[in-house]
Amino acid sequence: MAGFRVPGPLVGGLRVVPHPAVMLILEFGESPSTVEDGAGRRHRGSLVAGPGFGSGGGVRAWGAHVECVQVRLSPVVAGTVLGACPADLAGSLVSLDEVWGREASRIREQLGEIPSWEDRFAFTDALLARRLEARSPVDPAVAWAWNRIVVGRGLVRVDHLAAELGWSRKRLWSRFRSHIGIPPKSAAKLVRFDHAVHRLVAGEGAAQVAADGAYYDQSHLHRDVMAFTGTTPATVLGEPFLTVDDRAWPTVEHPPKTHVSTDLGPVRRCRPAMCRMQR
Repeated sequence: MAGFRVPGPLVGGLRVVPHPAVMLILEFGESPSTVEDGAGRRHRGSLVAGPGFGSGGGVRAWGAHVECVQVRLSPVVAGTVLGACPADLAGSLVSLDEVWGREASRIREQLGEIPSWEDRFAFTDALLARRLEARSPVDPAVAWAWNRIVVGRGLVRVDHLAAELGWSRKRLWSRFRSHIGIPPKSAAKLVRFDHAVHRLVAGEGAAQVAADGAYYDQSHLHRDVMAFTGTTPATVLGEPFLTVDDRAWPTVEHPPKTHVSTDLGPVRRCRPAMCRMQR
């Protein structure tokens, strides 16, 4: 999880780039942020966004004097923690009030009263852990399939997953979508894109990224990036939503820092808990 403070307005809005996780925004600042979902609908305050939210590049976030805790929940546990049907969240955005009712308002007040980021992180971590423990366990077969897709960076064949589980493709599709929110092939494509686009942001060449990601060629990679972000690979390199990731969401190879100044304002990060998404 990460903490964000935006001291001034987000000039032009912040493009939301799809990610293979369920994004939970717990807002508690002076002024709530606004997210325009690409269909003309605007959502304010604390939000939940399903895997792949932002596809097409039409989603933007606006606001000034915004403070929030952002959690990237693994889709494996998100439905259990949130108490919501994962299929209802896939690629969409809902107000946290719709999911948690009055508890969402209480959480906003409690976060606003906590003086430090570390204590806010501890509060959020304990909140999510309690909700996970109070509900039924995650389907282990679906969790295994998801983890295979993540570890394989989206290059795992769906028929191979079904065969290893001893399931038909139809059964895998149904169980996976029910628990994760999106079909396994869509999940693999999203994970592959996420890994590829972060390599591009890190400065790696498009030809090598395309080859390693099993894209047919650079044009195929270009089309994939356009489909997910609405912009070209060259343009997406400067997207704040992506460039902050190596600091707000570091991998094992890049240990977390406690405080980093970015264009989005200070970013702080606590231990990963159940939300870590490795690339």
